[in-house]
Amino acid sequence: MAIIQPFKGWLPKPENVSDVACPPYDVLSTKEARELAEGKPNSFLHVIRPEIDLPEGTPYYDDAVYQKGASNLKELLNSEIYTQDEKPAIYIYQLESESHTQTGVFTCASVQDYDNDVILKHELTRPDKENDRTKHIQMQQAHAEPVMLTFKDSEDVKFQIEKTIATNPPHIEHTDERGVVHKIWKQFTTADLAKAFAEVDNFYIADGHHRCKAASRVSENLRERDRSFPGEAEYDYFPVVLFPMSQMKILPYNRVLITVRKSQAEQLFDKFNAKITEEKTPQKKGDLSIYYKGDWWALTLPKASSKDVVANLDATRLQSSILKPIFSIENPRINKNIEFVGGVRGTEELERLVDEGEADLAISMYPTSIEELVEVSDKGELMPPKSTWFEPKLQSGIIIHTF
Repeated sequence: MAIIQPFKGWLPKPENVSDVACPPYDVLSTKEARELAEGKPNSFLHVIRPEIDLPEGTPYYDDAVYQKGASNLKELLNSEIYTQDEKPAIYIYQLESESHTQTGVFTCASVQDYDNDVILKHELTRPDKENDRTKHIQMQQAHAEPVMLTFKDSEDVKFQIEKTIATNPPHIEHTDERGVVHKIWKQFTTADLAKAFAEVDNFYIADGHHRCKAASRVSENLRERDRSFPGEAEYDYFPVVLFPMSQMKILPYNRVLITVRKSQAEQLFDKFNAKITEEKTPQKKGDLSIYYKGDWWALTLPKASSKDVVANLDATRLQSSILKPIFSIENPRINKNIEFVGGVRGTEELERLVDEGEADLAISMYPTSIEELVEVSDKGELMPPKSTWFEPKLQSGIIIHTF
């Protein structure tokens, strides 16, 4: 049984949303965040990417970064830009692009559910990123950004969502920089939704493993300080947006290799009988498109020797048959010769990185399916890093949870 918890959200006044809302922290580099926040003093990027307000070259994990994020959030919440709901609410969050619409529930989930595997994981977390998110949350006394979770479709949940949308106009309607429309409805009568979700066995992390882990660590730290029991305090809950699986859209998570020797590229193309192609994106599972020195090459990964779902993931097969034996990349989580590029940036970004000399070789992947993610999670197994890119992304700064 999954727990959801209404909360008193902080929302920008509708007329201020476009000044505040921004992409999530982990899809932008510091340089991109600084450029996007230029001339926008109220952008939430000053909270989730506070290094942009400090001198260039300030270490990313410097204490000054966390202090600046906390002071920026405090200033925003004390301004006329935000108001806090007087009563706990559950919020309906809809994302609408030209070709895709998904509608979910913005609420709080329980840290206990995360710790007890009611909320299921599919990726390992990195200690440095865990520490970073934990410090931001604890110093800000807030969960500034929600986690994206998914769940197996429920007719009861669907009915409750549709009832809220049908009986109320959206409180917020905002179009982001990429043309995605974000709509928020408030629902202060929450018992029916909570009852509907109580029939859901598990939630699955789609995007936000490090935020989940950090929320758990903050809860543990503060419960020890306060000598409280699990579930008693507001910090024992963290904000999530829950979307039904049928509405989830997964794009590929592509790779680039920074330095590639000519002999390595030749070995790759010879070993897999690669052919020059016009196709920049693979058309089926198991295929790759490789960009190298101005040409696209097509090749097929060897089949896994096991029927295990993780062994059959394209990211696993790429690692075992190419990245490790040919390019000596033992652990892509920490190897400096590989970087990951979200599918939303398209193959144009892969070409740009190679053509401008920022990388030597790019790998265009076929997307992981939601069925693969669920099977991995249900079995308690883990995917290779950066196996999924969910799109569209939630905007940050639209609803904030404080404790």
